[in-house]
Amino acid sequence: MENKRTEISDLGEFGLIDRISQNFTSVNNETELGIGDDAAVLNSLGSRIIVTSDMLLEGVHFDLSFTPLQHLGYKAVAVNVSDVAAMNAIPKQITVNLGLSNRFSVEAVDEFYKGVKAACDNYKVDLIGGDTTSSMSGLVISVTAIGMVGQDKITKRSGAKEKDVICVTGDLGAAFIGLQILEREKQVFMANPDMQPQLDKYDYIVQRQLKPEARMGVVHELAELDIVPSSMIDISDGLASELLHLSRQSGMGMKIYEDKLPIDKQTYDTAVELGIDPTTAALNGGEDYELLFTVSMDDMEKLKKHADIHFIGYVQSSDKGNIMATKGGNEVEVTAQGWSHFKKP
Repeated sequence: MENKRTEISDLGEFGLIDRISQNFTSVNNETELGIGDDAAVLNSLGSRIIVTSDMLLEGVHFDLSFTPLQHLGYKAVAVNVSDVAAMNAIPKQITVNLGLSNRFSVEAVDEFYKGVKAACDNYKVDLIGGDTTSSMSGLVISVTAIGMVGQDKITKRSGAKEKDVICVTGDLGAAFIGLQILEREKQVFMANPDMQPQLDKYDYIVQRQLKPEARMGVVHELAELDIVPSSMIDISDGLASELLHLSRQSGMGMKIYEDKLPIDKQTYDTAVELGIDPTTAALNGGEDYELLFTVSMDDMEKLKKHADIHFIGYVQSSDKGNIMATKGGNEVEVTAQGWSHFKKP
């Protein structure tokens, strides 16, 4: 009898994660939360240790033809710090693992680690180790971040309650539109190497793609206001995808309003220039690394004057589903069309 072969694309990234996690149960008392959130949680003498890990692969997550190595080093740290922030925790240490092909010189590695150092300085984290190995398929980066949070401050994806307010930091869609500009300019350059990239008018969105920031400042501000979000996640795969994670793990529905989505003017104008709907970019673009979280109505009052936190909707009962009220007055189902590994071509 022929062994059955299941394509990974049939499951998708999150289906694959679910399948793996079904076969593992924690046997150590210190393991409080394993696979399935932004980071794992370990119990240590009353505090919680947060552990998260991310990979960045050349040709999948970045294109070295337009990504400076220094920016890439910074981004590799920032995206992991963002997962720590999503647990309402403070990052403390990182490890960095590199797979290097023979294309890379010592000077190139130095450039990469300049970016790592800048991120360590900015987020006040220590580089405590890692591994380097040869790679036959371009540059491979794997970073693990370790953080800490008090037992009563930890925020998971699973705590949203009915009538909670849905909040998002910063603005959305910029990183995706920035990537479209970089890809366009690369094609122009490949067609005519004498043409220099025209990026001046796209400075903000290009920066958002090449050198994103983790929103640690918001985590510190929430602590100062004595606010613990009921649920939280960082926006790496697009707002819609992350909303559905909060919905599924909290067992609640979500309602957002299109006219409340924060979109920067440069993002909006460039999306229109490229023939992309700005709302679609905000919902499905990904790589913004903003924080999406829910708070009680009482805590909302404390955040009303915060210039960089936006109220985009509210939590509702699961039977009402996940919907967006459009600017035209219609209601549409929120579906995840953002970045997905292993999807079928």
